[in-house]
Amino acid sequence: MGRTTLVVGGSGMLGEPVARRLAAEGHEVRILSRNPERTRAKLGEQFEYVQGDVENADSLRRALEGCTGVHVNLMGGPRAEDFDRVEHLGTKRIADLAARANVERLTYLSGAPVAGEHWEDPATKAKSLAEKAIQQSGVPYTIFRVTWLMESLELFIRGKNAIIIGTQAHPVRWVAADDYAKLVARAYELPEAANKTFFVVGPEGYGKGDAMRLYIEIARPELKLRFMPVWLMKTIAALSFNRQLFADVGRMAFYDTIGDDFGDPTESKRILGTPTTTLRQWCEQQAAKRR
Repeated sequence: MGRTTLVVGGSGMLGEPVARRLAAEGHEVRILSRNPERTRAKLGEQFEYVQGDVENADSLRRALEGCTGVHVNLMGGPRAEDFDRVEHLGTKRIADLAARANVERLTYLSGAPVAGEHWEDPATKAKSLAEKAIQQSGVPYTIFRVTWLMESLELFIRGKNAIIIGTQAHPVRWVAADDYAKLVARAYELPEAANKTFFVVGPEGYGKGDAMRLYIEIARPELKLRFMPVWLMKTIAALSFNRQLFADVGRMAFYDTIGDDFGDPTESKRILGTPTTTLRQWCEQQAAKRR
């Protein structure tokens, strides 16, 4: 079909499902990696691997040669300047070079809070600036402002504990990564998905604590759920000089005050379709994988 799509972040938790879905839909998928051999060992032989880094323009230029599309899934941190350097400036570099390479579509994983311009959260600020850079690049784009993805529940696990910082009672409509990946692949097929920013939600809402309870019940019964006050975790992070923990606590304090009511998913559902995987179904899938 003559389509080569570069996936930036293709070895990550949320980039890998996109890479696999694009390949299943007939794309020749090229994955940018700082360590191609290690990434090949993880993902297999079905992809082309190129060595590169989002901070190295020459490597990006080589990786984009002959590509008709590029999907960007980045994560910076833990410091604000790291989010800006990777998520914002890295994405801007990709978008600018993609324009010069005549790439026909750029897709990008953003986040739902960008719609509210919550500038106190460094990750959200970086994503907002990345969106603007994409829109100004001239490359036809599709931006996905996604609520919480189910796979992120794994990030709350520390040893034998699942730790929720704050109450996290506000319900969010969780999205399975495989459903999100299907929407990304569909966007490449549809002209009406060009130059659109889609708000993507799942079929049902759970607070993070309730979501984790269900996950533990079905897939990880060996885990113990613990709720930790924000002030206590901030104190632990400060005393331990743990920058990553301090950033995580700051983000969870931010999310403790909000749900996912940032936008209208109607256009996303109309053009791309609706995520259908429920949290219970996803948990059952994870349980089956662990058997």
